[in-house]
Amino acid sequence: MKNIAVFPGSFDPVTRGHESIIRRALLLFDKIIIAVGDNPEKRAYFPFEKRMHWLDQLFGKEKKIEVRKYSGLTVDFCKAVNANFILRGLRTSADFEFERTIGQVNKVLDNRIETIFLLTVPEYTALSSSVVREIIINGGDPGKFVPDCIDLGGKK
Repeated sequence: MKNIAVFPGSFDPVTRGHESIIRRALLLFDKIIIAVGDNPEKRAYFPFEKRMHWLDQLFGKEKKIEVRKYSGLTVDFCKAVNANFILRGLRTSADFEFERTIGQVNKVLDNRIETIFLLTVPEYTALSSSVVREIIINGGDPGKFVPDCIDLGGKK
């Protein structure tokens, strides 16, 4: 049995924190599926296609990474792609409390799927997609917070 992890998120935009978690997790899993949530109820800042493109640019040459679209419950997506792990990054104790609740609910929904948490490296503890969006919206330079290959349309 392969150890396949799903790393779900909106990646609106992808940050250096996301990249760090995924690259560090490559040592732990045979395959990581970056699952980009497409939720029509949630209004994204960047178009879905652009977010998928960025992740393909960033990880396209990595044989152990696949970028996929998903909607619905993460555990259902995990079952569909034969993943036995959900990978999540933790920045703060507030993240832990939120993610623990989601992980416990997912465990009730399917007890075969484990949630694995990786702590962010200290320099990315304050970094989130929301913070990067605020920087962009207010005319700041987000370059230090997103991977070098990400083109934010002149916003970097």
